Amino acid sequence: MPFTKEAVEFLMENKFHDSRAWFEEHRKQYEQLVLEPMRSLVVELAPAVLALDAHLIAEPKVGRSLSRIYRDTRFTKDKSIFRDVAWCVFSRDKKAYEGPPAFFFEFSPSKLRWGCGFYRASPAAMDTMRGLIRRDDPDFAGAVEAVGADRYFVLTGDCYKRSKFPQETGVRRLWLDHKNISVVHECTEFAPLYRPELGQVLAADFKRLLPVYQFFRKAQTISFDQPQEETSPLPKAPRQTFDW
Repeated sequence: MPFTKEAVEFLMENKFHDSRAWFEEHRKQYEQLVLEPMRSLVVELAPAVLALDAHLIAEPKVGRSLSRIYRDTRFTKDKSIFRDVAWCVFSRDKKAYEGPPAFFFEFSPSKLRWGCGFYRASPAAMDTMRGLIRRDDPDFAGAVEAVGADRYFVLTGDCYKRSKFPQETGVRRLWLDHKNISVVHECTEFAPLYRPELGQVLAADFKRLLPVYQFFRKAQTISFDQPQEETSPLPKAPRQTFDW
């Protein structure tokens, strides 16, 4: 069930009205134009992404692999109600893994984006990743090769205003200077969104980015599992959990 131009127009119009009443009057349009095609895309992509990592969540449910149309306004000055972007995401369970990397696809009235994101990587995971890069870890070389030099995929994310690694150059410095990091293909041409081959394109691109995902996972795993064992001469304290 491919997307249509009306899906993009709906997101734009819903954001313009930003009204719960208007949305409820047009909920069926949202479900038919945005939600159902995204569900179909998740179902189509599930076998491909689970072949990359069997622990990824690939469930066509809102709050699992599907985005919510409502914004979370609790911690932001922007109190607008609705998003103008829809996405699907494939990550490990966030309850079991802090800030896990993910494969994703999204569209808004301005562009399409897809790739492999490490948006919520902890500072410890990013520090671990930088250490792997500076030690010339072979998985970093694999990630760089997967991104390639053709500019189809680019690195995105927040960077330090002043480089913390001025002695480094080129690709290494670009990766090192990110506070958070993702590898993304961005497209302002909407034709791919409307083609029935969209799922095949995404599956192939996610497979290309598997070394990137594995490098992100390696940094996350090492940062979570090893530092206390390697550096602390004292027995590890029990891990504390908090409900809030």
